[in-house]
This record gives sequence, C-alpha cells and structure tokens, in this order.
Amino acid sequence: MSETREQILEEIKIQGDLVRKLKAAKETKEKIDEEVARLLALKAKLGDGPATPQKFTLKTPKGTRDYSPQQMMLRQGVLDKIVAVFKKHGGEAIDTPVFELKEVLTGKYGEDSKLIYDLKDQGGEILSLRYDLTVPLARYLAMSKISTLKRYHIAKVYRRDNPAMTRGRYREFYQCDFDIAGTFDPMLPDAECVKIVSEVLDTLDIGEYVIKINHRQLLDGMFEACGVPADKFRTICSAVDKLDKSPWAEVRKEMIEEKGLDAVAADKIGEYVRLSGGIELVAQLQADEKLKSVSSAVKGLESMQLLLKYCDAMGLSPKISFDLSLARGLDYYTGVIYECVLKAEPKIVQNGADAAEEQGAVGSVAGGGRYDNLVGMFDPKGKQVPCVGVSIGVERIFSVLEAKNAAAGVKTRTNEVEVYVASAHKGLHEKRLSILNSLWDQGIKAEHSYKLNPKLLVQLQYCEENQIPYAVVFGDSELSKGVVKLREVSTRKEEEITLAELGKEIKKRLNN
Repeated sequence: MSETREQILEEIKIQGDLVRKLKAAKETKEKIDEEVARLLALKAKLGDGPATPQKFTLKTPKGTRDYSPQQMMLRQGVLDKIVAVFKKHGGEAIDTPVFELKEVLTGKYGEDSKLIYDLKDQGGEILSLRYDLTVPLARYLAMSKISTLKRYHIAKVYRRDNPAMTRGRYREFYQCDFDIAGTFDPMLPDAECVKIVSEVLDTLDIGEYVIKINHRQLLDGMFEACGVPADKFRTICSAVDKLDKSPWAEVRKEMIEEKGLDAVAADKIGEYVRLSGGIELVAQLQADEKLKSVSSAVKGLESMQLLLKYCDAMGLSPKISFDLSLARGLDYYTGVIYECVLKAEPKIVQNGADAAEEQGAVGSVAGGGRYDNLVGMFDPKGKQVPCVGVSIGVERIFSVLEAKNAAAGVKTRTNEVEVYVASAHKGLHEKRLSILNSLWDQGIKAEHSYKLNPKLLVQLQYCEENQIPYAVVFGDSELSKGVVKLREVSTRKEEEITLAELGKEIKKRLNN
C-alpha cells in the first residue's frame, strides 16, 4: 500500500531532525551525506503527489500598487504633456540602470541614505536600487566625460520609506526630471527650471500653486549667523526641511534634543525661517546686520536677487515665493533650491487595502535645485560639471487628477481606437478583416468583434461603452453597391461612403 502525503511529510520531518542531530554531534561526513541523501529522496517522492494549495493574501507589496487601463491612460496623458514641455525647452532623453553600485549612491542623500534599498549580492558587486535620478545622472556625466547636457529622464525609483498611499507617496514610483548641466552665466538655467515647473503645472491644469525658492548658501550663512557649528549645518538643514510637515515647536525640539543644538541658536533660526516674500524680502535681509557679516549669506542673497529678477522677466512673480523655511534635506544641493506646492491641496481618497493608512493633503508636486559638486565626486580628477534641475512629482499629480476625475464622474477611455468595423449579416467576417486591413495600412486605429457572426446591436453598444467615435457598418446590400455606412457613434448619424474613399473620409473627420 502506497504512503499518503501526510506520512511522507512526517518522515521528512523525522529525517530532517536526524540530519540536524548528526551535524550537531559532528558525525562523520559519510554518515551525514548518507542521511541527507535519504532526506532528498523523501522530498523527491513528495513531489510526485498532488500539490497542497498555497495559502497567502493576494496583495501588492507595501508601498506599491497596480494600475488599471483607465489609470494608465491618465498617466500616459500626463507624461506626454510633461515631455512636450521638456522638449520645448530643448531636453534630450537618457536612461540609466534601475540599480547602481552601492558606492555610487552612498553618502549623497544625507539622513535619507537609510531609505536606500540594497540588493543581495549575487555577482560579485554590491548593488542598490536607485533612490533618485540625479545621482545616476551625475555618474553618467562623469563616466561619459560630458560637460554640457540638457536632459530629461522619466523612470522608476525606489525608497525603503514608510509609504502614505493616499498622499501619492510610494516605495516604487516614477520620477520625472529635467536637468541642465554645464558652465553658464549665473541664474539663467536656474530661472528656466522654475519656468519649466510653472509650464508643466499650467499645462496639467492641476490647480493653483506656489513655487517656493531659497538658496543653500543663504541657509548656511543664516546658520552661521545664528551660531550653528559648521559640522551641524547639514543635520540642522534636514530638521528645517521638515517645517512643511511639522510645526516650528517640533522642529525646534528636534534641533535641541536630537541634534544637540544650543537653544539660543535654535530660537535665532526660528526668527528667520518664518519669513517669506519676494524681492522686498531680499532687500530686508541684505540690511540685516548679522547676515551682512557672513560672506555666504551675502552671496546667497545676491543670487536670489538675480533669480527673482529673471523670474519676473518671465512673468513668474505671482507664482513664486522667496521662503526661508525651504531647506530640502539632500546633501548634494549647493545653490538655489525650490519646491512647488498646491495652494488648495485636495484630499485624496484611494480604494484598496493600503489606502486605509491615511487621508490627507498631497504635499509638494515638484522640487529641485542646483548641485555643482556632485559630478566631481565621480570624476577621477575631480572635474566639476555644474548642474541644476527639477523633479516633477508625477505620482502625486496622478493622485490629484484621479481624485478630480472621480469627483467629476469623468470616465477615462482605456484605448485609442478611432473606428469599429461592424457587420450586419452572417458570413461577413472575412470582409471585416479585409476592411480592417485596409484601415490599419492607412494608419487608422481600428478593431472589430472576434465572433464570426456578432449581433449588430451588441457591436454598436460596444462602440458607445468604449467611446469609439466612428463605426463602419455594412451588410450584403451595402457591399453589392461597393459602399459602407460610416456612423458617428455619439449622434448615431450615418452616411454612405465608398470603400475606396473610406480611409480618406475617416481621417478627414478625425482631423476636424
């Protein structure tokens, strides 16, 4: 009588225990090998039986999501509009590997370095998933010996973060970057990056926004004037960067209790980081006695004055704010920094198991700045390539637009089919294929039913449900005259068109 699956599993357990005991007792290698062979034979025997169904919860990993056809159409539409803006400003596309040597990423992100995903070493190299697209760009420039480039890059990045799905913050997400590399006159590339952010958000019609601007040299000068030790500049900068999410009292407590900053210095910082405005704020700070004595603060204010002047020339003044609370915690920023936030931040409601974590405002939808020293970290001779860039927060933008469409009851088309070929009688499927082939050859997006003899009503309902603008309808009588009926689906109006003119007529109507 053959053994049952349960009996084999019990034998495997007993044999496994025996092997572990022999190893613990340091039995001879021959004896251990003999018992291991018996264990493997039992496992092979188990493989012949019916598999036990695996029980697990079907879900995406934490901080990730699936995208439906409707969501993908929305996403692609957003990305197409962003790329059009990038190309208008002379952008060229590049791509880099999804993972980098760990040493490439180490030490570039300050306190956020703990969020880097490390990969198990399987090929002699220690690797990590890319955290952003900026450090890979710097590595690419140094490795390729490129000193001038205006590039855009749209790709996924990975962060071992605590996700907030309802705010569009994930562990796997797209970044959408535009960067200008090269040595140019001050603030001209920086101002264009601000303009690009504004154009993208205007094109997407996402709502009113403000682009906050500050300068790392000014921040460092402010910290020096307030008595912050030089070795604490970056860590205090990371604390200030949390002011968009936390009140000053909490940030002050972190500076003193966690970062070890003197309370008097923290209070002095508090006086500055509450300030925001425009060109008038630059003049106010230039008259500040504490800042006037610090060269980095003076240089930072001069740069801000020039940047605001250029932004005004491009009509950006109503959309920007010089904000001393803006810090951006990444270590590689050296000059201008900016971040864009929506003025009236919508509440994002998302279905699914992961969405129950949080319902709240979206946060920033773009950010970036100048990083002049990053490329030199990778160049063997330390050659610097000054860079400035911006990253569009497309995941958060997708979340906002999804919520707006849901609230308005907008149904997104999931394909781009322009015409549906429908037959009215039996036995016309080959003629459908012939007409379809002609339309496809002319570059027209078309489809039909995969049934030999579908009902006409079902075919026309399919067109309406899928928002296909036109349908080609024909039966035996139409074919005998060499014509078909071209039906406008939304109005149900029909007109007879000769088969020879069908493609040309469809293109004409689609272009009107």
